[in-house]
Amino acid sequence: MIKLVLFIFTFTLFFSCNNSKEEIVVEKKEVIYDMYQPSEMANLMNEMYAQNLQIKEDILEGKIPTVFPLDFLKIHTAELSDFKSRNETFQSFSKLFIESEKEIFNSNSQIPVKERFNTMVNLCISCHQTECTGPITRIQKLLIK
Repeated sequence: MIKLVLFIFTFTLFFSCNNSKEEIVVEKKEVIYDMYQPSEMANLMNEMYAQNLQIKEDILEGKIPTVFPLDFLKIHTAELSDFKSRNETFQSFSKLFIESEKEIFNSNSQIPVKERFNTMVNLCISCHQTECTGPITRIQKLLIK
């Protein structure tokens, strides 16, 4: 009986092993990631935010800003995201933004610089309420309290 069990075990073991040499081919597929590429306008908005943050800090330190950043004028020409278009609302808000931003640097203005700065920030918020609402909470952090 033991010989029979041993024979069956050996027989099964012998024939269950496959001596053929099969190559296992693993195909490597190139993974392509769809990375977000910000538009020229998104990059400009980030630059404007950074510059306005610096302007805010200067105002809080008692420094009066004197040089209007000319890069801000690119708001009229910067390439928008594929799904956006320059409509009349955007055009009017961008013109008002430039006017209010320039007013911050107006040394002859009778309006306090903090108020002029907050007017510009509130204009940004108003524009973003009509179009790209995502950055509103970030923009609100620019307000001088």
